[in-house]
Amino acid sequence: MVKFINLRVFKDFFQSSTAGGFILIACLVISLLIANSPLGAGFENFLTQEVGYQSESLFLRYSVLLWINDGLMAIFFLLVGLEIKRELVEGELSTFKKASLPAFAAIGGMVVPALFYALFNSGTPTANGWGIPMATDIAFAIAVLSILGNRVPVSLKVFLTALAIVDDLGAILVIAIFYSTELHLDYLLYAAGIFFLLIAFNLFGVKSIIMYLVPGVFMWYFIHHSGVHATVAGVLTALTLPTTPDAKESPLEKLEHGLIKPVNFLIMPIFALANTNIRFESGMVEGLTSNLGLGIIVGLLLGKPLGITLMSWLSVKSGASILPVGIKWKQIIGAGLLAGIGFTMSIFITLLSFPELEFQTEAKFSILVTSMLAGLLGYIFLHKVGKKIYPDPLTT
Repeated sequence: MVKFINLRVFKDFFQSSTAGGFILIACLVISLLIANSPLGAGFENFLTQEVGYQSESLFLRYSVLLWINDGLMAIFFLLVGLEIKRELVEGELSTFKKASLPAFAAIGGMVVPALFYALFNSGTPTANGWGIPMATDIAFAIAVLSILGNRVPVSLKVFLTALAIVDDLGAILVIAIFYSTELHLDYLLYAAGIFFLLIAFNLFGVKSIIMYLVPGVFMWYFIHHSGVHATVAGVLTALTLPTTPDAKESPLEKLEHGLIKPVNFLIMPIFALANTNIRFESGMVEGLTSNLGLGIIVGLLLGKPLGITLMSWLSVKSGASILPVGIKWKQIIGAGLLAGIGFTMSIFITLLSFPELEFQTEAKFSILVTSMLAGLLGYIFLHKVGKKIYPDPLTT
């Protein structure tokens, strides 16, 4: 009986919406412990070890870290792309009235933090990091919101999820346009040819998922060598998969369901382990008050809630949007605080922004501290204003 209960608790945990966030927190702590232990140097050497295959016509030999950041993260962005397309076709972004509030909120939550960052870093060597505070880590944000349980309405969770999806779309565009290296048109043309082939598969009613994924792998290779960041291939592949607005499970939804657990419980934890390994050194706390540190902290901690709340208020007052039933303006502010949890997405953009290890480490530490503060403040604020106990729609 005891074993049965333990197994059931274990199973329920991994099926919950908070599990991914808790595992990311655990990997964050483990990565920090490794980096600041005698194992740190060995772990760093492992990440820089090159693996793969290369020949005169094919080059696929990269460091373990690059395979994680360009390879595994392409699968993460494949899932993000699937979620974006599903929401556009049948979900919270399928009509203007549904999409307008989280869309306007997300735009405010991207533009205002970037402006705050530019205010501190314009004309400095770290000016290129303006995209860092634009990002929201949806896994952490939703995990914190879920811990609040019925102290927040379900409509607030839907709002934050839709906001994060638009935020992810914005991050993808920023990465593709502003954080790509020198472009190689020949590889781009090869990738474009494959993309149009996948569109043709969709138009001709091809339902086999493998018929999209295999060409998608080749598109990843060509995009990686084109100078555009390879993770864009995951999104482009996702957008070509067929789906329908009815309840029947489509190929897109089938693949999305199949990727959720591997991404949440394997890919994102591996990314966190590989990229949060910050060795604490003297002077790091002082780095929080540098231009880079202040740009990230003020951008995420102040810019996110300010931009999200201001744009939400303007869109509702102008009549372009309506405030969802059950949500109060105080809760929009709380959701804005949680959106300041940048963590994995902000770290990912940091790696694209700065080749210098010094700037990377300083930015990671600022992101880590700010994300922890944003999560804590968001939880406390929403717990304080959420005195009403909202019913669970699944049990009423």
